[in-house]
Amino acid sequence: MGGKMGHTRSYFLVTVILCAVSAVSFGQTFYGSVVGLVVDASGSAVPETTVTLTNAATSERRVGTTGADGGYRFVNLVPGNYRLEVERTGFRRYVRDQIVVNVEAAVRIDVTMEVGDVTQSVEVTSETPLIQSENASLSQVVGARAVQEIPLNGRNILNLINLVPGVVPQGASDGNLTGKNVFAAGNYQVGGGTANQSATLFDGVTVNDTYGNIVAFVPSPDAVSEFRVQTNNNSAEYGRYTGGVINIASKSGSNEFHGSVYEYLRNRAVNAGDFFANSNGAGKPAFTQNQFGAALGGPVRKDKTFFFANYEGFRLRQGRVFLFTTARPGNSELSCQRWVCHRTSISYHLWMD
Repeated sequence: MGGKMGHTRSYFLVTVILCAVSAVSFGQTFYGSVVGLVVDASGSAVPETTVTLTNAATSERRVGTTGADGGYRFVNLVPGNYRLEVERTGFRRYVRDQIVVNVEAAVRIDVTMEVGDVTQSVEVTSETPLIQSENASLSQVVGARAVQEIPLNGRNILNLINLVPGVVPQGASDGNLTGKNVFAAGNYQVGGGTANQSATLFDGVTVNDTYGNIVAFVPSPDAVSEFRVQTNNNSAEYGRYTGGVINIASKSGSNEFHGSVYEYLRNRAVNAGDFFANSNGAGKPAFTQNQFGAALGGPVRKDKTFFFANYEGFRLRQGRVFLFTTARPGNSELSCQRWVCHRTSISYHLWMD
């Protein structure tokens, strides 16, 4: 009996450990990285140099040291703005602000140190644009400004992938997805691939269902920081797709409170009436669409712990006019009957970081 209980406890412990590990394990990543070389004026490597990278929003600091070749590398960076500082005795301190790390971007910043006192500094405020030189993937980032400011019919965030060259939208993919065919959300041809066969990820977790590879989850725009659409030459970490890769990064908390409250209302006031419905006196069918919600992020402990939460609700009250032509029994005279059908659709989205 004791042996059985011991085995049971062991199996239970192993199960708990596997669940804990699987909760934080991702096959793909949405993190970015910053890499580069530190050299002197002659182009020679400067080893044993202290390199510090700081997240502007959360004040998270990463400190590293250059290797024998002068190289440094910071990985697993949450998308955002960063500050780079390089220090070594005998050289002026190098500082560069506003380093934008996008979702799954490998940003290269090579630093040339100038001889001088460490109390002196060289601050870089304007430089050539950062380029993606670490892999051959062909992609484009849809940034935070586009996500927040471009009007979206139905607030369908996936409609913004139409901004990327090589993407062709297919039927029913536009507008709000409530009440549409389950294949509508992912109905895009990316990089010449088959529609509905791309890989879509949210914070590194796939949101494709095994049923026809449908996109089972589309987040609210107020919960999205940015996303990258990869159309060709993707790296080997991705699989199970024949189109492109859509990698979405969520918003996160910071040292400053930030949020929004919103409601979008559409009704039939400026809608045109159907010609046949007007001729029979039916007029415009009922139509009222509400999308509303709120988002809030901020610090729990400054520089340590942060939170972000988002809620979105959707209401649709819609009527449809149907015209039928019927024949009276025993009479060839035709008459029309009007029927009005009402439909109500409700959906909720909730995201917490």
